[in-house]
Amino acid sequence: MELPTLGWQSIVIFVVFAVSLLIATYCTYAERVIAAFLQDRVGPDRAGPYGLAQPLADAVKMFTKEEFFPGGANKALFVFGPCLAMITALMSSAVIPFGNNLSFGNNAFFLQGIEVNIGMLWVFGVVSLGVYGVMIGGWASNNKFSLLGAIRAASQNISYELAMGLSLIAVLMISGTLSLREITLQQSSEGAFVWQDIFNWNIMKQPLGFIIFLVCAFAETNRTPFDLPECETELVGGYHTEYSSMKLGLYLFSEYVNIFVVSAVMSVLYFGGFNFPFQYELRDWLASSQGWELASAQNLITALGTLLLFGKIFAFIFFFMWIRWTLPRFRYDQLMRLGWTILIPLAVINILITGGLITFGVIK
Repeated sequence: MELPTLGWQSIVIFVVFAVSLLIATYCTYAERVIAAFLQDRVGPDRAGPYGLAQPLADAVKMFTKEEFFPGGANKALFVFGPCLAMITALMSSAVIPFGNNLSFGNNAFFLQGIEVNIGMLWVFGVVSLGVYGVMIGGWASNNKFSLLGAIRAASQNISYELAMGLSLIAVLMISGTLSLREITLQQSSEGAFVWQDIFNWNIMKQPLGFIIFLVCAFAETNRTPFDLPECETELVGGYHTEYSSMKLGLYLFSEYVNIFVVSAVMSVLYFGGFNFPFQYELRDWLASSQGWELASAQNLITALGTLLLFGKIFAFIFFFMWIRWTLPRFRYDQLMRLGWTILIPLAVINILITGGLITFGVIK
């Protein structure tokens, strides 16, 4: 029986959403464990063995806490804000290719929710909408600290989206497509010299663009040292000061979902996505020397590629958390100066350099 394409896409989207929420939930546990390790103290160790049930306890706490609406708040928008933040965070993961094709009978399917030829724009556009959830929540709270946090978030996102978009233009110039699947496949080495596996990754062609994108990713996800919208020392809790119960949980979880998504995007755009060295040599060896069917060998390579992609994603998530407990928070004027006077000019220079290298045939 053939599996309809729409049915397969529905399954993949459901699994991606479920995995995103699970990773976001256990990112809270990883954050505490990593913080405890870096600060030489004991982390969560009460709920379950090694504290592994702590995220579940936090979820129960969020669901059972008292609902609170501040006086003078716009109740409809007060509820809509965190919902929009979570929805946009989850939507951006739908176009990320988490693996190559799997073969079932006569059908081949990609491990990707939906494939659109503007996947890069989809991620960029949907992530940009997430700031509206922050803005709406901050304004609807009827609290001056929440409003200041929302204004900071909007200014910060607008400033760093420019540099992030310009850094992506250089990748677009090299790949010639906005499809995340095509960008990933172009970083493979089938038919090329075997040692070109890693050298095909865009990080080798765009080191400056990757650094710009990485810095902007910290600002877009409101992570330290760019967590000015929720700066406790100045704004109590920022845009979610007045939130409690699961509405606060949606804001907190959406931040970790965004970290997961931006880590996946960086892995796909710059680190080869699901590609890994010697993948095609391993596939051909299994098919020729071990008697595997070519489809079965390809399925194994796809599974290994997906596991390695998640390994790259988890490495970036660890980096996000490592930076949080290592660097101090920027001042707001330093944050804006970095975006407008340093990152944007560097991104423009990177575009000019990339264009010159393409023109003279150095990058193909």
